[in-house]
Amino acid sequence: MPAVHTLVITGYGTNSHMESAHTARLAGSERVDIVHFSDLLAGKTHLKDYHFLIFPGGFLDGDDLGAAQAASMRWKYSTDASGRPLVDSLKEFLDAGKLLLGICNGFQLLVKLGVLPALDGKRFERQVSLGHNDSARYEDRWVFLKPNPSSPCVFTKGLEMMHIPVRHGEGKLIPCDDALLDRLEKENLIALQYADPQTGEPTQSYPANPNGSPRAIAGLTDPTGRILGLMPHPEAFHHVTNHPAWTRGELDPPGTLLFLNAIRYLRENL
Repeated sequence: MPAVHTLVITGYGTNSHMESAHTARLAGSERVDIVHFSDLLAGKTHLKDYHFLIFPGGFLDGDDLGAAQAASMRWKYSTDASGRPLVDSLKEFLDAGKLLLGICNGFQLLVKLGVLPALDGKRFERQVSLGHNDSARYEDRWVFLKPNPSSPCVFTKGLEMMHIPVRHGEGKLIPCDDALLDRLEKENLIALQYADPQTGEPTQSYPANPNGSPRAIAGLTDPTGRILGLMPHPEAFHHVTNHPAWTRGELDPPGTLLFLNAIRYLRENL
């Protein structure tokens, strides 16, 4: 059985890299490295040596130019020690059939880079963005997520309702127009939706939908299903005791399941 190598990118304000790496280890990844972005530029680390890439949550560059905006420019226009554009290495990584997960700030980076949703196979072309929550404040709470069973997303395959924490100020999906939203829905690229805890159905109601994201979008995938970006933090629920009601016996499925699906997929397809 092939060994799965996972790379977690840190630096410039990320703050969930340790939890993300730990959750990947719990899911069975034999090698998990936390690497500063600058090490990619210096040629000390190469994306080609890994199968699973994680952009963790945080506050990249303090969100001073908008969440992950500066970081997306850094990825697009930086070159490594050999003079090769870093974005070419990322494209090569994705073309090789590997997996990419962006959590919260990492999701913001994926959409600013244009890696998601990549409609019509157009990568690195921005089609959606993420803006300020409708509440105009930072939301730190637990939400229910409904996975889309028809989505091609390998991370969410077979998963049922999940209870996962959010902590963000800019999580509302902003499409270029309503027609794009229709396409996301029609092509099942909406992988996860905020759900009403009573009915289990997608909701626009606050606080179950913490940011007002249209179509209750909490996470997107691309047409290949190998890229997932989501605002909630699955790595923050990697053990039963992370749940606020665990002492009452409320044993919701942990966010680790998203990582388990990823590792399983890689073992079967490497």
